[in-house]
Amino acid sequence: MGIYDYAYSVLLSKDGGDKGDGCNDHRDFTDPRTGTSDLVTQLTISVGMGLSAFLSFCALRRKWTSLYGARRAQTKQAAILPELPSSFFGWIPALYKIRDDEVLHAAGLDAYVFLGFFRMSMKILSVFTFFGVTVMSPLHLKYEGKSGWDLNTPGNTNDTCDNSTMAWGTMLFEDDDKAKPPAVPKDTAWLTSYLVFVYFFTGVALYFLYQQTRTVSDVRQRYLGRQTTITDRTIRVSGIPGHLRNEGELRAFMEGLRIGKVENVTVCRDWKELDKLMAKRTSTLRKLEEAHAVYQGGRRVERSGATLPFVQPAPPSPLPNEDGEHESEALLANSEPAPGVPYPRKRPTVRTRPGWFRWGKQVDAIDHFTNMLEDLDANILETRQKDFNAVPMAFVTMDSVAAAQMAVQALLDPNPLSLIANLAPAPHDINWQNTYISRGERIVRMWTITILIGLLTIFWLLPVGTLAGLLNIKSIRRVWPWLADALSSNKLIGSLVQNTLPTVVLTLLNVAVPYIYDWLSNLQGMISQADVERSVISKNFFFTFFNLFLIFTVFGTVSDMYNVLKESFKDSTTIAYRLAKSLGSFAPFYTNLIVLQGIGMFPFRLLEFGSVALYPISRLGSKTPRDFADLLAPPVFQYGFFLPQPILVLILCVVYSLLPAGTLMLGFGLIYFSFGYFTYKYQLLYAMDHPRHATGKAWPMIVYRVFVGLLLFQASMAALLSLQGAIIRGLLVLPLLGITIWTWWFFQKSFSPLMSYIALRSLHHPESETRDRGGMETDRETVDEIREVGSKFVNPNLISELEGIWLHASKNTPGLVLPAASSLAAGSGRV
Repeated sequence: MGIYDYAYSVLLSKDGGDKGDGCNDHRDFTDPRTGTSDLVTQLTISVGMGLSAFLSFCALRRKWTSLYGARRAQTKQAAILPELPSSFFGWIPALYKIRDDEVLHAAGLDAYVFLGFFRMSMKILSVFTFFGVTVMSPLHLKYEGKSGWDLNTPGNTNDTCDNSTMAWGTMLFEDDDKAKPPAVPKDTAWLTSYLVFVYFFTGVALYFLYQQTRTVSDVRQRYLGRQTTITDRTIRVSGIPGHLRNEGELRAFMEGLRIGKVENVTVCRDWKELDKLMAKRTSTLRKLEEAHAVYQGGRRVERSGATLPFVQPAPPSPLPNEDGEHESEALLANSEPAPGVPYPRKRPTVRTRPGWFRWGKQVDAIDHFTNMLEDLDANILETRQKDFNAVPMAFVTMDSVAAAQMAVQALLDPNPLSLIANLAPAPHDINWQNTYISRGERIVRMWTITILIGLLTIFWLLPVGTLAGLLNIKSIRRVWPWLADALSSNKLIGSLVQNTLPTVVLTLLNVAVPYIYDWLSNLQGMISQADVERSVISKNFFFTFFNLFLIFTVFGTVSDMYNVLKESFKDSTTIAYRLAKSLGSFAPFYTNLIVLQGIGMFPFRLLEFGSVALYPISRLGSKTPRDFADLLAPPVFQYGFFLPQPILVLILCVVYSLLPAGTLMLGFGLIYFSFGYFTYKYQLLYAMDHPRHATGKAWPMIVYRVFVGLLLFQASMAALLSLQGAIIRGLLVLPLLGITIWTWWFFQKSFSPLMSYIALRSLHHPESETRDRGGMETDRETVDEIREVGSKFVNPNLISELEGIWLHASKNTPGLVLPAASSLAAGSGRV
């Protein structure tokens, strides 16, 4: 009996079974979930889904250029990219030829780091797959009767039964009074290959991890070292004492440190009243535009072959009036028909807010929202003149990047929690409403969200445990005997229910949960959206790794959790042994999951199926020119949604790399990262916007989670060797755990500062050179420099103009901008 068979039999032995003779007592001949036919079914479904989505994308890409080429068409920094051929498959080699330095300049550091992770994973899995095919698969075939390229259940094999091994395997989780001395398998010499390859695969992974980390670090230092944006020269100072909470005093203090001159100081203040007024104005403006759109009646929207069907072109910004100013104090007179209305039409009405125990009365909607907007504008202009209370946070812009870096890498004040300097986020990335939250409120929010996530972690055990139960027909029989009989009688239906259904549900769960964590992260009071996105990465990875892997594999079902946890208090190695014994039985499930995600789902991401599918709903709800303009905006690429799953896939491939089914999983894992690389490369460069300013800080998060995967891989192999009787070889894996932990510490000590700050030496580049030592062109503007032209560290609600309404143009003069009757500038749109 091989390791795969052994682990599977141990897992099923807990559920009981028939009491016949031999090893068949512990095997489930009716379980269709792990056979090769299941993989064929999953592969057929995934290939059908993926191929249809891919061909649809290739056809629609040439037609709907505003969707699939939105970023290149609408962002200046993407203009340097080559225009992809319009042929059906011609875009693939053109996309492949785009160099890394072009990715860096066109999409920024975050995209470079993200795609670099996929390249690194492809390298690691290529080496693993090669040795899996040439070495491990022949060994499994010779000593276990398994080639590594099939996923047959133990019940479908012809292996000779070894009752002594079966009894030895079942004793760990039996009661003490029922346990019997384990019988060690006789032939264990070949298991030395496990010991050798645990060390070798770990070395390969660490090598590529170090190589990519060094590359990212060097590129980041060169890229940021030559920038002089306002963000690179600005620091965020928190914990400011009361006597320094004004611009003059704080400027004098910073210049007194003699690290450089101060160009500008923005002390954050309690702008809550102003922010609420501006939010209310935005809502009122939208309602007023909607009221005008309803009054104008149905509009014939221009159809363009370059966009999704029936897309309204985006109107220009409101034009200035005769005096050259944007006015919004006076709005459209209620006595005149709306532009484009050929005959008098009934004006829309709205019910005003009722008082206590009274219904509000119906009033003219245009008049009502016009008056509201006028009142809000007057209040906003008055509020802007107020003196707001200062809070202990400020943004200080220095005269050089070197001065800013010295400030954040030094202690400014001997008192704890006082005058703490950090690098400032980009102005467009700041959550200004969180700058005036007190430190106490932020701590309360943080702990509240943390506790809530802990409760959600427990809540997710129910659906995850249910999915795990679907993978075992014995568990199904305990709850629904009739369903177990139906699945046993029809192998195809059984495969779909037990194999395809859990992977689909798990995929949908993995799509839905990030939205919840994104919402929670936004409530924590973080200063920038980049901080929110890194928090989402952390939360979503915790969910995918803990709930969808550890809980799924170690505990299996909710009913088993209590027993495993109880045993783990007695023996700390219980979970490691349980994981080692459960890995084999869940290999088919995880392989099918990787197949579905890599082959079936990546083409749908390329197709932007969500945007296309939801477009009719969004189109039906669009009434105003501003609504139609929103339809043309490129979707935002959120790393917190897309990064955790590939990290988990890499960890799965590493953990399973030496098991009999590992070769197959490695092969599909390589396909997963290859397809993912091309998909995300296209989206990051051409289709989706990614305005965050994280400067590649997601890379340390990736590195540390890969280290977790390596430690899990080593612990599982040590436990597996011990369970197979190779106890000494299992113990010899333990030094590798220590080496990996030390390497983790070395990475954190050596590279974390380089991923957080810019070395002062990196700030000095000869101005005469147009290309530096790394081949990076130094005379080309970076994404951040283009994006931050004209940016200021000022709450935009203090200085932004009060925007006017956008209206449809007259039907008689399409495309003409019509000034409002009372001089309010109105936008236009072709009709």
